[in-house]
Amino acid sequence: MAKPTSVDAYMAGLPEHMRAALEDLRATIRAAAPAATELIAYDMPAYKANGKFLVSFSAFKNHCSLFPASDAVMAVHGDALRRYLSGKATLRFGPAKPIPSDLVTDIVRIRLTEAGTPRRS
Repeated sequence: MAKPTSVDAYMAGLPEHMRAALEDLRATIRAAAPAATELIAYDMPAYKANGKFLVSFSAFKNHCSLFPASDAVMAVHGDALRRYLSGKATLRFGPAKPIPSDLVTDIVRIRLTEAGTPRRS
């Protein structure tokens, strides 16, 4: 895949099964952080708030990943996330078995708090 210049271009270059899973993830992130800036960082979709990194995601050959699982995220949701954890800060999942959207929403809200943005209710 060529280096994407936008999140839309990144998504358009994905196989359908990966695109569907990541479009759902993207929608969840955007709903949880509507004021966040969406951009490409390290050749993958990423989100920033207050100029600080929140999360990013990517598709790989056989799985998708959501970054990061920060210490604060793990302190709150460690047990629920352990099955997805790959390395120190990567949540890995199959496109047919995504991370539940309510869990992603809370991860983004925790990351917003870490970035100094008040949490929305």
